[in-house]
Amino acid sequence: MLSNSNNTIKFSLLKTIVTIVVVSFCTSTTAQDIPYLKKEKNKTQLIVDNKPFLMLAGELSNSISGSIEHMLPSGKPLPRKEYSMVGGTLGNDTSKNLDYDGSVWDQMVDLNVNTVLVAISWEMIEPEEGKFDFTVVDAILKGAREKNLKVIPLWFGTWKNGMSSYAPLWVKKDYKRFPRSKTKNSGSVEVVSTLSLEARNADAKAFSELMKHIKKVDSEHRTVIMVQVENEVGLMEDSRDRSAIAEKEFKKDVPKALIEYLIKNKKTLMPQLKELWASSSYKKSGSWEEVFGSSVWTDLAFMSWQYATYMNYVTKLGKEEYNLPMFVNAWLEYEGSPLPGGFPTGGPLPRVKDIWKAGAPDIDFMSPDIYGGDFVEWCNQYTTQGDPLFIPETWWTKPEYVGYMLYAIGNYNTLGVAPFGIDRVNPKDEPLLREMYSAVNYLSPSILESQGNKNKISAFLLSKDKPFIEVSMGDYIVRAELYKRKGSYRVEDAYGVILKTGDNHFTITGSKAVITFIPKDKTVKAGIGTVDEYIEVNNKWIKGRRLGGDETNRGKGVFLPVEGIGIQKAEIYTYK
Repeated sequence: MLSNSNNTIKFSLLKTIVTIVVVSFCTSTTAQDIPYLKKEKNKTQLIVDNKPFLMLAGELSNSISGSIEHMLPSGKPLPRKEYSMVGGTLGNDTSKNLDYDGSVWDQMVDLNVNTVLVAISWEMIEPEEGKFDFTVVDAILKGAREKNLKVIPLWFGTWKNGMSSYAPLWVKKDYKRFPRSKTKNSGSVEVVSTLSLEARNADAKAFSELMKHIKKVDSEHRTVIMVQVENEVGLMEDSRDRSAIAEKEFKKDVPKALIEYLIKNKKTLMPQLKELWASSSYKKSGSWEEVFGSSVWTDLAFMSWQYATYMNYVTKLGKEEYNLPMFVNAWLEYEGSPLPGGFPTGGPLPRVKDIWKAGAPDIDFMSPDIYGGDFVEWCNQYTTQGDPLFIPETWWTKPEYVGYMLYAIGNYNTLGVAPFGIDRVNPKDEPLLREMYSAVNYLSPSILESQGNKNKISAFLLSKDKPFIEVSMGDYIVRAELYKRKGSYRVEDAYGVILKTGDNHFTITGSKAVITFIPKDKTVKAGIGTVDEYIEVNNKWIKGRRLGGDETNRGKGVFLPVEGIGIQKAEIYTYK
């Protein structure tokens, strides 16, 4: 009896220990299940289901999510009309139905998209104050989940593209409770003031309810992986808000929190802001004009602080319900509209990134919507302080932007890229975009493993003005050059990503370039050992031909296809 009793005690003790270990393990695992950003020395990665995730994304047209029928997860959806794109905005209705027989979700799968950016507007979920309806949200999650797609909700709350067009009607009508901004020429405009605490609190309440609902219905599935807060904020037509409350605020001292940030980070400030501050000899107190001088750029700094602090409040309350990564996006300043008001004044532009960081510490990063200018320079400006890069909007209608997106993926440790209006793309009509996403998806494990190590991953973007580049990778200088024949370049541009997968092994994806290898050891020469072509068959990449002769530029290097996207794996050897 005593022996049995001891055995029973031992068994119970062992069972308790095992239970504690299992519970601890499950708790630890569950704590990591929620998508999050993991920052290391020289890279930041999005972790989804405990693994790095590269977003091959697409942003849907603004209003398509306003109808469940347009986004049917199964069955035949309603016809969708194709719209023209003018300057990054919607043009006139061409009255042409998109010739695609399937749902939006089918379309994304056919385009090799793995993440969909989709608008969820304030008016959609709170048509009456205090009464929330998440029917469309649930339909979006259901449709995406059925196709194994991830979702980034775009919170169209107080502002979208500088306007308050997606705010509920009860907000729009009550301009006394939710006052509008004012401009010099137009007076009151349809832009809720950043200084309206009533609006801020109402927006934050709605957003927190949305995040609470997403956590309830999706935390086990993890369909939603990030959230964009508002969209391309800022005031058009003027350099700052001229309403009475804004004028009063503008004359106050620059907030202490901003001054402290500037002092602490003086050495690493973005050059435009540092120059603005230098105009007062780096004054540490005073009004906005006393600290930054009197100019439209001071107005921009003031408005940036107002938008940043407002949106940080909204973000913070949302994260308290469900702590997903959250970001904001910017309508950029271009040559045709170089002054604040010609572009939305107050948005998270490079020149005011530091103001946003000081005023919005709960926002994880800022993103550029790139529709013009120097694509590479915009990427440089958004990463110069070590911030992660995600491009939530860019062109798909211009073929060179496929090359730009591939370059961003290979050169900036990017979290992902997303053309805008991707629901207007027929996969049959835009094979280049589909092929690029397919190739990157196949190579994404190697890309993600190589991020942060220039010795293992590099990208090239070539043109007649820059026909070649040389990069150091391991024991070799790798040269990428426009395809040349009989001494003349035969293509206008080329692009691609080079991955070093072993001491003498390289994988290259891209188009229209020849890649050669030069040993750093000057006593030897490099030879092309083998080059294997990989081809896509039934949505899978498999080994195709062993290339040689003309297909390796007469044995000199890797010769990417002139049409479409190719993947080739090469082994290099040296000889004397």
